[in-house]
Amino acid sequence: MYEIIVTKRAEKDLDKLDVNIKSTIGRKIKEYSYNPFVYAKKLADPKIGSYRFRIGDHRVIFDIDGNKIIVLRVGHRKDIYK
Repeated sequence: MYEIIVTKRAEKDLDKLDVNIKSTIGRKIKEYSYNPFVYAKKLADPKIGSYRFRIGDHRVIFDIDGNKIIVLRVGHRKDIYK
């Protein structure tokens, strides 16, 4: 299992979300942390991060460093890549 580290920016993003969406995202990230490469897609432009998880209409942008998943951004799919 990979260790999950959430950046300050990602915490701010999560604070803006509804409680139900936050709990869903938290559950899914924990589930995906056992084998993240099965669920992750590599981003074409690594400017904002290297990988993303798709969780419903939301995206979790993250990097992998050793055995750590570093969550960089969390947001709705229409806004996250801007």
